[in-house]
Amino acid sequence: MSPPYQRIAAAIRSRIEAGELRPGERVPSTRALTREWGVAMATAAKALDLLRQEGFVEAHPGAGTVVRTRGAKPRREPPLGQSLTRLRIATTAIRVADAEGLEAVSMRRLATELAVGPMSLYRHIAGKDELVHLMLRQVFRTRPLPDPPPKGWKEQLSVVCRLQWALCRAHPWLAELISVTRPLLIPEAMLHTEWTLEALHALPMSKEEKIREALTLPAFVRGLALSRATELDAVRASGMTSSEWWMEQEAEVRALFASGRFPRLATLTDEPGKNLDELFEHALRGHLSGIEARLRTP
Repeated sequence: MSPPYQRIAAAIRSRIEAGELRPGERVPSTRALTREWGVAMATAAKALDLLRQEGFVEAHPGAGTVVRTRGAKPRREPPLGQSLTRLRIATTAIRVADAEGLEAVSMRRLATELAVGPMSLYRHIAGKDELVHLMLRQVFRTRPLPDPPPKGWKEQLSVVCRLQWALCRAHPWLAELISVTRPLLIPEAMLHTEWTLEALHALPMSKEEKIREALTLPAFVRGLALSRATELDAVRASGMTSSEWWMEQEAEVRALFASGRFPRLATLTDEPGKNLDELFEHALRGHLSGIEARLRTP
């Protein structure tokens, strides 16, 4: 009998060849395959790796692994040989994480993407922990804070929060690695805290208040970003968008509202959290207005 990963790959390959999964459509995620087949995450990832090598699927940022369009070139880095560098490894890891989540990033997977032997990677990085460190540094380097900064504390705080939100939108896995209690010592990320404290420096607030603000602002950004990342994970795992999920829950929701226990909730006409960008801007404006109000209070 063939190994489990080959059987999983064969099953998905058959669905593609039969037209059940069409070009551009998502194939089951590693998480979904682990549930369906009762295998480890590494086995599911190996099955998808095999399909990528065969040219049946490819990773698309924000969509996960999809069926490759016939005739299209595989989205794989060319063999690097001696050109393998820490930057190329980190960039490839970021691309995989953006498309499929951080759990899809492994040394074996990167070796497949870069068409090198797994041991080649260890000549450049020590392991997953160092890789994640490199990924974070590269992500923050791609979108530096403006120099010079805008005038005014409110504009400066708006800039740093919007930049953090943009980074988390582009890289959904980023939010799970950011911590205000045990932060990773990433110089490029530490500059965001330094920027925030500098924006607050001249305000008539106590040192404790300034520190609380420097922690609260990134925490609120991270909270919304985690909600978005969770939604993307749910889409990859279930194959359903948020709208499709809510349609499935419609009968149960109507029954709950008909009970009369939730009269205010029953007045809502839109999906909760449908537009997180609007929710982010609403929360940011409200928080900065709250700081202004405190400053005006004698």
